[in-house]
Amino acid sequence: STATTLAAFTPLVFWEGIMGAFMKYLPITLIIVLTSSLFVALILNPVFTSSFLKIDDYKKGKNWKKILFYTIIFIILSVPFYLFKKYLTANLLVTVSLLILINHFAMRPMAHFFQEKVLVWIENIYERILNFALKRRNPYYFFIGTILLLFFSIFFYFSRDIKIFFFPDNEPRSIYVILELPIGTDLEKTDSVSFKVEKVIEETLNPYRSIVKSVGTTVGKGKIDLFSTSNPPYKALTTISFVDFQYRTDYNTSAIMQELTDRFKIFSGGKIYIEKDEMGPPVGNPVNIEIAGADFGQLIKISSDIQKLIEDDLIAGIDGLQLDLNTRKPDMLIHVDRDKVRRFGMSTQQIAYALRTSLYGRKVGKFKEGEDEYDIMVRLKNPYRSNVSSLMNQKILVSGNGDDGDKKIPIASVASFSYGSTYDKINRKDRERVVTLFSEIKEGYNANEINDRIRELIATYEMPIGYSISLTGEQQEQAETVAFLFQALMVALSVIILILVTQFNSLIRPLIIIATIVLSTIGVLLGLATFNMDFVILMTGIGIISLAGIVVNNGIVLVDFIDLLRRRRKEELNLKESSFLSLDEQIGLIALAGKTRLRPVLLTAITTILGLIPLAMGINIDFQGLYSSFEPNIYSGGESTMFWGPMAWTVIFGLTFATFLTLLITPVMYLITLKVNHLTKKWKNTISLPK
Repeated sequence: STATTLAAFTPLVFWEGIMGAFMKYLPITLIIVLTSSLFVALILNPVFTSSFLKIDDYKKGKNWKKILFYTIIFIILSVPFYLFKKYLTANLLVTVSLLILINHFAMRPMAHFFQEKVLVWIENIYERILNFALKRRNPYYFFIGTILLLFFSIFFYFSRDIKIFFFPDNEPRSIYVILELPIGTDLEKTDSVSFKVEKVIEETLNPYRSIVKSVGTTVGKGKIDLFSTSNPPYKALTTISFVDFQYRTDYNTSAIMQELTDRFKIFSGGKIYIEKDEMGPPVGNPVNIEIAGADFGQLIKISSDIQKLIEDDLIAGIDGLQLDLNTRKPDMLIHVDRDKVRRFGMSTQQIAYALRTSLYGRKVGKFKEGEDEYDIMVRLKNPYRSNVSSLMNQKILVSGNGDDGDKKIPIASVASFSYGSTYDKINRKDRERVVTLFSEIKEGYNANEINDRIRELIATYEMPIGYSISLTGEQQEQAETVAFLFQALMVALSVIILILVTQFNSLIRPLIIIATIVLSTIGVLLGLATFNMDFVILMTGIGIISLAGIVVNNGIVLVDFIDLLRRRRKEELNLKESSFLSLDEQIGLIALAGKTRLRPVLLTAITTILGLIPLAMGINIDFQGLYSSFEPNIYSGGESTMFWGPMAWTVIFGLTFATFLTLLITPVMYLITLKVNHLTKKWKNTISLPK
């Protein structure tokens, strides 16, 4: 069981790329914990069991003196801590004393009632149902009915129009308002426009002040440049941070983000982009269209055509499609008269060097302070750097020869200038020039649906020979993740089959268990469709792989015990391993195995499901606050629930249905294989080959 569970998670360790770096801690943690648990189960538990486990008779009276003694001891120990105001330790000791009383007066009676009454009642009902399922042609009806249920669940799921997301859709903890002005705008102008942006933000946030933690603006930096060394003066970033999830239950930050988006639709003075903090690693824009080719002019034309094609279609949800480069970057061209330069004994390099020094500076030495050294740069003051006349009229010293002394020649006497525009950058990918159209998605819209429509539109565009177009960014990462998760699932199933074949020395038994894994997806599909939950590719995919590792354990427990009972019965009757027991005896043994293994299968499923419910529902309790100041701060939901919830619900839905499969359909499939095997051997024995 441990080996097959490890086999399900091990392929995830080899997940490459940014998603692998983000998610690898989950499989690594599970592998370490499961391996450790195997050591505990095989080595430590037998020692503790032999030393400390006592089988007591519940029908005997309680040892009141012992119960009261331990209760009073813990209460007495808590008194000094209360006196010194160490409430956390004191309350923990009191809790232990209360648990002793609750255990003896409530939990133990309930546990015995559950074991002796409820479980026995469930076992009897299960035995009757299982015997019915194993009689006559009923096994075939149950098996075919399960297959039909699989097709029904697929049909029902797709008929519900479930939305598919790459990452869970979260309520933002932070909102980023990015202001972008034309390239060339100075810092002072950007600062003045950012005040207008702040005013709109302040008006929008006024009704929500109780949940706003902070609002800060940085001029000369955009969100995409937070980790880069460039500081564009034409950008400004305003970051809105909200209080933790439990303190903003009255308001939805996604609605606030949408309200900001609507307010800035009519903003004049610059482009405004509104984004939120993502729950996963940076994977690119949700809409990201890359156009690659040789000629830059042709690329710009194609991108303009594609942009117009998409904008004319009026796809709802696209938040302003834009190009990743500025084709109108202000440019000042210096035209050097080479004849004049030669006559004055100058060079074009001197002119270029003089202008570069004036604008960017020249290193003239070092300044040392303690152990630190700083470069000393010399350049023109800001008023002169920003003045074209000052730049062009600066004089270059030219050394004279013979009677001619040194001369100072103004740049304007040998060069002229003109204004123009150019591209702010040129991007390449795999040595090809690439331009990108990108956009964010408005709150409440689905990126996959929008990209599906974009693909349809792109397919109608006649692309010139030598040029290609592709959807990258989040879509590319999503496609790679889907491919990897499917591959990981196939590898996991293959390794599980290999382990089971080695264990059972048979191919049929492992296939029965693997069929249970495949059919458990019925529960996943029905659960998601019934409760209209989103299909989150990343977390739901990992949940299905996790489900494979969990479901296989119950199948192993049941199938292995059926085999054990059959071997014992053959030994009692002194039959060979290849001999057949009667059909009624086979059914009886399968029913007995199912009834015997009902408790471990049922309790394993129940404990796993109960353990996942707090994660799925986001039940949060502050135990430290509860014990130190009696403030548990109980609430449901949160960012972690939005991220891990889809995985938890996937396992809960799948395991709930898989438990039914293990207890009922696994014995049915086992009996069918026995019947088929019996008929096959009987058919072979009746064939008489000609001599």
